[in-house]
Amino acid sequence: MSSRDRIEWIIHLKGAFPVKVIGILVVGLVLLLLMAMDKKQIQKVLERLSVYWFRLAFAFLVLFAMNIAGGFIGVYVPVNIVSGLLLAILGIPGIATLCAFAVFL
Repeated sequence: MSSRDRIEWIIHLKGAFPVKVIGILVVGLVLLLLMAMDKKQIQKVLERLSVYWFRLAFAFLVLFAMNIAGGFIGVYVPVNIVSGLLLAILGIPGIATLCAFAVFL
């Protein structure tokens, strides 16, 4: 393999390599944490995660309804992951924030 072939191979891997390494590190860290926890701690963590997944799903339902209702008066609320997370984390103040963004921006 010539030096030019090695350079082309490194350039080819440049974009994908760090993503794979980060993914492997995250999976390894999660597995390490799961091995260090006992059963009750794992159940608590999974329960909290399920609550946030439910809140995120409900946030997208609310965003969809806001987009449909806002279409009648000409105000469109964007349905994307940032809006969903904002609504899931903040709740009712998140609805007010999204409405303010939609009206004033």
